[in-house]
Amino acid sequence: MPITTFSLGEITLHGLIEDEGPYSDIRKLFPALTPAQLDAARPTLGEALDAADQAVFRYQAYLVRLPGMNVLVDSCIGNDKERPGRPSWHRRHDHRFLGGLAELGLSVQDIDVVMCTHLHADHVGWNTRLENGRWVPTFPHARYLFSARELAHWEAENARTPVAALVDSVLPVVAAGRAELIGSDLELTESLRLLPTPGHTPDHFSVRIGRGRDLAVLTGDALHSPLQLAHPELSPWFDWDPARAAHTRRALLERYCETETLFCTTHFPGCSCGHIRRAEAGFRCDPPKGP
Repeated sequence: MPITTFSLGEITLHGLIEDEGPYSDIRKLFPALTPAQLDAARPTLGEALDAADQAVFRYQAYLVRLPGMNVLVDSCIGNDKERPGRPSWHRRHDHRFLGGLAELGLSVQDIDVVMCTHLHADHVGWNTRLENGRWVPTFPHARYLFSARELAHWEAENARTPVAALVDSVLPVVAAGRAELIGSDLELTESLRLLPTPGHTPDHFSVRIGRGRDLAVLTGDALHSPLQLAHPELSPWFDWDPARAAHTRRALLERYCETETLFCTTHFPGCSCGHIRRAEAGFRCDPPKGP
């Protein structure tokens, strides 16, 4: 899949796609979805809904190239991970993700910062890779930024029942001394700031890009499907706090509605970046004006 690139003044933004495909029946994904809502939305969903009514997800990370700094936001699924519940994630072994970096003239040595919007498996996978039977940080010179509250939540969950993604993709980074625990309102630089967007997970954050004003926002998993533009109240079954996630989602859409901020989603297939506009009681995402 081609790398999507946007020029934002002194900043360049690249979308690195690892995979794209059906996730689940959209009615199971969104338990509160009504037949009438689905029928009305069909013409607008495009590539996000297949002929079998499966919601289609893209899995991508964003590389933010700032003067003197390369920042990776989220790290997709990863290779060699034990994910038996998701066959397309289980024991993957392909080179699309690292190959995308290579297309940009970069290697794992060139990433300065990795920040994870939250700690779900499809956002932390390439944090580590398997070397001689051990999980080691993929990006050896990077600072890995994790929300302190988010990490504490998953450590508590892991103490009750093992959380595979934490064990193989987060804790080895901590053990290697590469992790920095942060607040979800961090200002990393004048051009890169975090925005707390909790609900999907306890301390999920989005990422604001631009000096002085938000030229782009990377939403993480505040949204999963274009269906949620028309119906921000619809939360997927796996949201940690569905009501809070719905409130956060609408607030995020309101914040960027009718602005020129590039709204960059993680899981929308096809056109995953655009400009938020009002559409009746909800919103729509218009394609970007140019590359």
